[in-house]
Amino acid sequence: MGKILCATRGGEVSYRTQDATIALAQERGDEILFLYVVDIQFLQKTAHAVRPDVVTAEMEKMGEFLLAMAQERAQKQNVAADYILRHGDIRKELTAAAGELNIDLVVLGKPTGEESTFALAGLEAFAAQIESETGTETRII
Repeated sequence: MGKILCATRGGEVSYRTQDATIALAQERGDEILFLYVVDIQFLQKTAHAVRPDVVTAEMEKMGEFLLAMAQERAQKQNVAADYILRHGDIRKELTAAAGELNIDLVVLGKPTGEESTFALAGLEAFAAQIESETGTETRII
């Protein structure tokens, strides 16, 4: 049984990616490891007094909830799934997780519009970077 790494952040776009990953895991007989990355770098762009520790704690709670939902959705379809929550830059943490956790396939959700973190060209470059740095197959779905 192989292991598929699927980064998620919630919302309709993430559900589409999760569903495609679950279907792929069923086809391949793989398990899924869902990943959520808490990144508070955006706080550096605000002039408001914000407590990073409080924002981090809230984002962790949200991430744990989203991950548990993704895990439950996979398990309801008889796909073994687990999840991890990491902190930092999504690019660095996703690449590190792919290299450290014996991952066979990384799945990235195809950008669908303005809510997407990456434009398609940027995501394709990121997928190539993951493959070159970790040797792990990476697909955009």
